[in-house]
Parts: sequence; structure tokens; C-alpha cells
Amino acid sequence: MRQGVIARLLPPDPGGAGGSRAAAWFLVLYGVLMAVPGLIHAFAPDGGIGTIGGVDLSSDFARIRAMTAWAGATQIAHGLACIAVGLRYRALVPLFLLIALGERLVLSWSAWIAHTPPGGHHPPAHYGDLVSLPLLVLFLWLALRRSD
Repeated sequence: MRQGVIARLLPPDPGGAGGSRAAAWFLVLYGVLMAVPGLIHAFAPDGGIGTIGGVDLSSDFARIRAMTAWAGATQIAHGLACIAVGLRYRALVPLFLLIALGERLVLSWSAWIAHTPPGGHHPPAHYGDLVSLPLLVLFLWLALRRSD
């Protein structure tokens, strides 16, 4: 029974093992780097927002904490999906890298242009977004090339 459920949850890759191995492993790393902050946001007492991000939580802590936990849950789910795709569904790696690139573009635009933090302080994730953009472009390009 147990194997049957796992086999149904993780069927064979319909597209076969094509594409770049490096891009697939990068997607796994990206997934881990999504899930770990998600765990912090979901389960740390302040969601990491105050202790790591430096945000003043003295006003409306409950609302900020609830939104942080929600964001953390989505990060965990997205991270686990990236890990599964990178390890088992190489045919989907380019699609997931493109989705990640779009997400990071919107997050970077929001953090650095549209909604800059008061006082100019940026949490570590804002810098990580900027670092991830060229890496996502590189690995998306590799993923779209012929198999290595």
C-alpha cells in the first residue's frame, strides 16, 4: 500500500531525463533555499521578521505574524515542489526555473523600486533576490539547451 501511494504521488517523469543536470540540481538548491526561510517564517516566534529582517514589530504584531506565517507556508510548498521537480521531473525544470525567475523579478521590483522599506533598510532576502536573478537566467538557459 505504501509504495502504491508514493508511486501515485510521484509517478515516473513523463518527459524522460532530458535537459541540464546542473540546472536540475540548481533547482533543488533553489527549493531548499525557499523552504528553509519558509520554515523560519512559519514557525519562528516572530517569523524571523524582527530578529532577521529588522522590522519593528511593536505595532500590529498579530497581523504581521499571521501574514509572515502565510508567506512561509507558500515558501515551503514552493520549495518542496522545486526539490521534487529537480530530483524527479527534469522535463519540468525549465518551466519551474521560468516561474522562479518571474517570481524573483516581481519581488525585486517590489523591494527595490515600488515599495522600498522605510529608512532604506532591506532584509537579507532582498539582496538574495538580486543575486538569484542572474543565476536563474543562467540555469534557465542551460535547461533549455540540449542534454548534457
